[in-house]
Amino acid sequence: MSETTSKAVVLCSGGIDSTTVMAIAVAEGYDIYSLSFRYGQRHEVELGAARRVSKVFKVVRHLILDISLGTIGGSALTGGMDVPKGRDAHQLDQEIPPTYVPARNTIFLSYGLAWAEVLGAADIFIGANAVDYSGYPDCRPEYIAAYEAMANLATKASVEGQCTMRIHTPLIDLTKADIIRKGVALGVDYSLTHSCYDPDPDGRACGGCDSCLLRRKGFVEAGVPDPTLYAGGAP
Repeated sequence: MSETTSKAVVLCSGGIDSTTVMAIAVAEGYDIYSLSFRYGQRHEVELGAARRVSKVFKVVRHLILDISLGTIGGSALTGGMDVPKGRDAHQLDQEIPPTYVPARNTIFLSYGLAWAEVLGAADIFIGANAVDYSGYPDCRPEYIAAYEAMANLATKASVEGQCTMRIHTPLIDLTKADIIRKGVALGVDYSLTHSCYDPDPDGRACGGCDSCLLRRKGFVEAGVPDPTLYAGGAP
């Protein structure tokens, strides 16, 4: 394995952040291996978006893995709990909501790390963000730094000196508006993406969950028209 490899694994949820990260990785010259998960989430709308995004960016391969986090439960995204709606800005900043999925980024990054090692890639991109987000502990810079250190202790390629594994988080300190502006500058079509935790049967966004609120806020602050289809019309 060489550190000059152009291959990169990009974790792809089909949302604003992961799509922008993929655009950044493409702009930096990487050959993209897109990784998504069917993990027992409430709906598959996001996987449809991940497929669209991966196709548009002409990834080398888009892999969707089946893992059963729904069996473990513990989250409104994988179990029977209600998705909170209409939370205010203070709650978004101060409380970890029931939509937190236990250890999700650790699990996703571990699959990404395994695939990267098999591919001979030293680079993994994830759309973690610690500014406009729902307070998830596995989106913080200190978590990413700790995971990267672990990755270089845990992989054959690193231990044998073939490479240094790198976890890229180019959005970690950006607001949602900054992320959208960056994506627009890179030509991202955000109508391809999906963010809502609780879409209706036609796949339209609810407009009230944390992810919808952050998405709407981002487009407004970026001064970019929101292409999202909302249930009941645009809010």
